[in-house]
Amino acid sequence: MRKKLTKTGNSLALVLDKPLLDRAGINASTLLEVSTDGDVIVISPVRSRRRAARLKGIVSEAHRQYGGVFRRLAE
Repeated sequence: MRKKLTKTGNSLALVLDKPLLDRAGINASTLLEVSTDGDVIVISPVRSRRRAARLKGIVSEAHRQYGGVFRRLAE
């Protein structure tokens, strides 16, 4: 999907289509995190700390159980 920026006052805005917002779970009240590596702009919904902690626990458990497999696959 290619989009153009829209002039809004002294700024530029990116208008996102509803199907895209629905797929990402974003609505008008969603707090967004915006970051960049200098080349790519990443926009993502801010997730709760509880959700982030749960994901971190799942990843840690996966590494504990399958760390050797991950290392072999990386070679």
